[in-house]
Amino acid sequence: MTNRVSYAPQDFQKMCKQAERDHESKKLVVLMDRVKRQIAERENPDLMAERLKMPATTDSGLLRLPSRSAPFER
Repeated sequence: MTNRVSYAPQDFQKMCKQAERDHESKKLVVLMDRVKRQIAERENPDLMAERLKMPATTDSGLLRLPSRSAPFER
């Protein structure tokens, strides 16, 4: 028989809330970076011209997907 870790309901709820906070923190960091980039582009319009020449990529170099993709819409 294997030993399974069984979390108490309160611990599981705490873990879920922490995961939500982590996810929201990541979204906030992305939003702050986007705002900083937009402010920099407004102060220096040459940055906007350079950005338009490049494909839409994220810092990791992967193409950025839309927040909702068509296959999942009904």
